[in-house]
Amino acid sequence: MTASHFTGSTAEAPVLSSNVNPCPPLTAPDRQADHSRFVQRVRRRYAAELACLPPGEPVLASMRACLGVLRERGLPVPAALRVLRQLVLERLVVLDCEQGAPLAVVTRAVTELAELALDEACALACADLDELHGAPQFTTPSGERQRAQLWVIGMGKLGARELNVSSDIDLIYVYDQDGETAGNAQGRQRISNHEYFGKAVKHIYNTVGETTEHGNVFRVDLALRPNGNSGPSAVSLGALEEYFLVQGREWERFAWLKSRVIAPAACVQNRSASALRGTVLPFVFRRYLDYGVFDALRTLHRQIRDHASKRAAGNPGRSNDVKLSRGGIREIEFTVQLLQVVRGGQFPELRTRPTLDALQRLCKAGLMPQATATALAQAYEFLRRVEHRIQYLDDQQTHVMPTRDDDLNWLAATLGYPDMCAFLHALDAHRELVAQEFDTLLGGPTHGGCNGKGCGTKKNGANGRSAADDLQGVLEQLPPAFASRVGQWREHPRVLALREDTRARLVRLVQRTGAWIDEGRVSEEAAQRMADWIEPLLRRESYLALLQERPSVHERLLRLLGAAKWPARYLIQHPGVIDELASQQLLTERFDAAQFEGELEARRAALRSTGEDGEEALLNLLRRAHHAEVFRTLARDVEKVLTVEQVADDLSALADSVLRTTARWCWARLKSRHRERPSFAIIGYGKLGGKELGYGSDLDIVFVYEDDHENAAEIYAAFVRKMINWLTVKTGEGDLFEIDTALRPNGNSGLLVTSFTAYANYQQQRGSNTAWTWEHQAMTRARFVLGGETDAPPAAPLPPEGAGAAVGPCGGARSLADRFDAVREAVITAERDAASLAAEIVAMRSKVRAAHPVRGERFDVKHSPGGMVDVEFVVQYLVLLHSRTHPELRANTGNINLLRRAEAAGLLEPGMGEAAARAYRELRQIQHTARLDEAPTQVDAARVEEAARAVLAMWQHVLGRVAPPV
Repeated sequence: MTASHFTGSTAEAPVLSSNVNPCPPLTAPDRQADHSRFVQRVRRRYAAELACLPPGEPVLASMRACLGVLRERGLPVPAALRVLRQLVLERLVVLDCEQGAPLAVVTRAVTELAELALDEACALACADLDELHGAPQFTTPSGERQRAQLWVIGMGKLGARELNVSSDIDLIYVYDQDGETAGNAQGRQRISNHEYFGKAVKHIYNTVGETTEHGNVFRVDLALRPNGNSGPSAVSLGALEEYFLVQGREWERFAWLKSRVIAPAACVQNRSASALRGTVLPFVFRRYLDYGVFDALRTLHRQIRDHASKRAAGNPGRSNDVKLSRGGIREIEFTVQLLQVVRGGQFPELRTRPTLDALQRLCKAGLMPQATATALAQAYEFLRRVEHRIQYLDDQQTHVMPTRDDDLNWLAATLGYPDMCAFLHALDAHRELVAQEFDTLLGGPTHGGCNGKGCGTKKNGANGRSAADDLQGVLEQLPPAFASRVGQWREHPRVLALREDTRARLVRLVQRTGAWIDEGRVSEEAAQRMADWIEPLLRRESYLALLQERPSVHERLLRLLGAAKWPARYLIQHPGVIDELASQQLLTERFDAAQFEGELEARRAALRSTGEDGEEALLNLLRRAHHAEVFRTLARDVEKVLTVEQVADDLSALADSVLRTTARWCWARLKSRHRERPSFAIIGYGKLGGKELGYGSDLDIVFVYEDDHENAAEIYAAFVRKMINWLTVKTGEGDLFEIDTALRPNGNSGLLVTSFTAYANYQQQRGSNTAWTWEHQAMTRARFVLGGETDAPPAAPLPPEGAGAAVGPCGGARSLADRFDAVREAVITAERDAASLAAEIVAMRSKVRAAHPVRGERFDVKHSPGGMVDVEFVVQYLVLLHSRTHPELRANTGNINLLRRAEAAGLLEPGMGEAAARAYRELRQIQHTARLDEAPTQVDAARVEEAARAVLAMWQHVLGRVAPPV
């Protein structure tokens, strides 16, 4: 989505006269609040009461004080609330139009007025009904009788605290428990809780919604309740949950997105009403990315526009509606809500009610460019302020632009425009931008159609046609192999079970894919792999919807699947990552550890705010984020955006981030933890240590701690077991890594986590229990992974004054990092006998070769003589023998860089190190490509003859005197 550029249009502006000066300049008197007919009426009718409202912005406290004064003057609660509303709105007109108060001041005041009125109405209803029927009650599992509660749920702008000044309020009444009332003082007049709360709804309406001589407080609309106007006025929480499961419609998810318990205030304050969230959240936000709501929103929007058109048929002025017409407020709200509903299941940080806040969150999540979010926010504020001024005129619930010139001049003046023409031009420009963005989001006129041959036929399916008929009609349009694969679906149980609209989507995707094969945009092999991928996912209709709604995602998917086999397998295991293909930044960005961890922390905070941060939820959160990032790297890899080395760097950095986050979260949830942060570290070996991770690589790691607590060994053992479980356990979202701890002191027979002192003694040959040479070979690629202040969570708060220096998630980890570096340097720079070291390394090479025999004439890029393992062993030998006198070999900078440094140091003949480095890169690229396509890593020896010769020459020069690599 990108912000639209526009020059403006006046197509919908009111017709202006052809005078020489059609838009006279506006002055300060044109901004006076008393132009409003509503203000004039209030000042005449309630002149004596105006002073009851304390000066300044109307807020809950001042409104409550005003209500108290009005009650002291003898007004009953319903009348006092109505008069209070008149006074509050008169004040808002002055603040908004004459003093330029921010939009938030107005919407907050009206929202708090509604909250106050509903709280008072609930108290009044309960007092009257309790006297007649007794309190509504239910029996707890322990047999105790408790009061059942009624929750008044505000929908739409009331729920989002965005009420406009003449708005009605959309309410839904839910009570928590069925049961029976206690009866009156004589024990009579018992009724069911359902009847009691039905009476309460009527009572509340009389207090708030009924029109009297003072008007009403708010018009009340209950049409959004379950089953609409035909449903009961109040429903139990259990009935609401069942309704969502059985009958809840897609458009209702948008309605419930902004829902919030408004009253009684006590239920909000004691959080007893939070039980509603557990019912509403799964209904609004689905577990998987949910592109199926696009059609639902299109239908809803079309109905709204059709209704607006019918209303305007006899009155052309109604077509200029700042809320419902093209480019109006509703289209901004729909744009935001659609992205929230689609993504909010997987990205809890998007779950917010206010529109302006949601825009910024969408931008922060990368779902909307900053320019677009800013432009839509500006349009929203502008249109809402226009809406308020329209309603200030006569206190009418209307959004239609006035037609009188004096009214239009007043709107322009109070918004700060020099004349009416400038105002109308700005109005049109904002609405044009909104309309373009909304049309872009919903796919424009094609609505995500198939864009290929045959797309104009059977668009919506044919009533009464079977799956076989639908698919048979497109088979003749497809290439033979793809047609044969799709033909298998004609009798497939999953296809036969599809709803008609979903089957129509499938048919259109097949048609589009066939057209693209004919055009040469995608390969037939890619199409067959797509069929293999989509078949087990047919019951998850949202994936079909995503591909239909986003042709660009469909095409990227086919290119990815056509490039190699492994991406197809990864997508089958983790289908949810497909949505990453919709990102505009997919191929232009690299992995950013700080951003990745910051987003994870934001999502955990969002889950915590709704009480959903259980262990399983966090496990799945980690997995979804990791799988999505691996997939982004995979897409960049397949599209040749990244080199093999860059892929390894990004996957290694991702593993580091996952380990850091897992450590933080596990320690925070460890029951036996005895300090704020653990004094603990993770040492990476092998591919993780060398930053050479590939797809699906396991992690070779060693856990160490440095803590004087008497139970430190047991505490850190429990911590490490928890971490390993979090990393390896399979959930519904899969797993993260396989963990290998065999390189810890004494291998698999040693402790899972050891003190750093014991680790250092083992590596530095102190005592009788010491490391073997092969373990020192491994140390050449070891790296301190977890620890140090840089591992603290993003934007972590500073410690309180006097709490000591800040540390990372592992207390004291900075010193542990330095101490590890010292141990590693001591190990690799220890004085060694060249012949003995060479003999041991050659012997180890022989063991590896025996464990991975290469048969036949083909060349194994890793294990054959002249392969990658030979390079790695030579580098390890050079580091262990010469880093004592050549400090440039001590840094863990990777095999290619170390080969070049060894040549520069004179340890290799001129050109030998560079030739071996080129050979290593070539062999690594071949291995990487083969694994992506799930192909053998054995190739024709002639293909790598030059690379193998370079490696063998280096081996012979360095270790050949001991034994050749054959």
